[in-house]
Amino acid sequence: MKSIEIIVPPVLAFIIGLFFLGLFRRIMARIHWRYGPPLIQPLIDVIKLFHQKSVQHGIMFNIGLIFSLAGSIVVVLFLPFGRICPLSESGGLLVILYIMLIAPLGLALSGGEGANPNISIGISRKFILSLGYEIPLLLILLSIMTHYKTISLMEIVKIQQNTSWALLSFPLFLPALAYLLILPAILGVRPFDVSSAPQEIASGTMVEYGGRYLALATIEHAFSLFIGISLFVNLFLGGSCNIVVFFIKMLVVFTIGVFINAVFPRLRIEQAIKYLWRLPVALAFIGLIIVSIL
Repeated sequence: MKSIEIIVPPVLAFIIGLFFLGLFRRIMARIHWRYGPPLIQPLIDVIKLFHQKSVQHGIMFNIGLIFSLAGSIVVVLFLPFGRICPLSESGGLLVILYIMLIAPLGLALSGGEGANPNISIGISRKFILSLGYEIPLLLILLSIMTHYKTISLMEIVKIQQNTSWALLSFPLFLPALAYLLILPAILGVRPFDVSSAPQEIASGTMVEYGGRYLALATIEHAFSLFIGISLFVNLFLGGSCNIVVFFIKMLVVFTIGVFINAVFPRLRIEQAIKYLWRLPVALAFIGLIIVSIL
């Protein structure tokens, strides 16, 4: 049973992540008055890419991408999904925060082997953007841990299920709002898609990926979508004992992110950092002070 518990969350995260990628393209197409591709198009693309020829640039080009994907899978094992959470007793929110840094680090190691100027620009932007949202995210997690007096994400979910959502409580409303403001940066969608920016740097870190490498990068992106959204659902929407209800909550949050992507233009990297270090940091810090006083 334990082995099944370890296998199920990554499989569900993979399926939901690819579904979100397909839904993202479909909603954006309808906003642009286009019909759009089918919802399973990302799955079709992944299968097709695994059967295409690939060009590699060295050992680290392979290892870095696998390292990034493995880091995302480990994070998924720490996140409660319904009643499933294989590593709930192995670490808390701070461990999740540290492991979340593995994915961009692995992409940087892999892309750096490609020796493409666009990759270097994309990597630098990705690390700067990570630094931008990690600071408010840390303040948000400190507010949560201080309020509930635990670092266990599973315990936080259980307390919310017995009381009320953190989003609806006065001390944690500001940290929840701060998380919503940085969520597009975590997901890498507009106005924070500066590390890919196809019109500027030809997809940045992914410019040299093709074949199975591009397929693995797409799978890692699907996991990243799942992680960013499910973390918000567990922290502020009380998670769920039911997988279907949990998915519906994720779908609502994801839809908000899609509409933000459709409305706002891309920010420059310095504009993105100024934004992330101003309003979200201020809201998270004020929320932390209120939580500490109360």
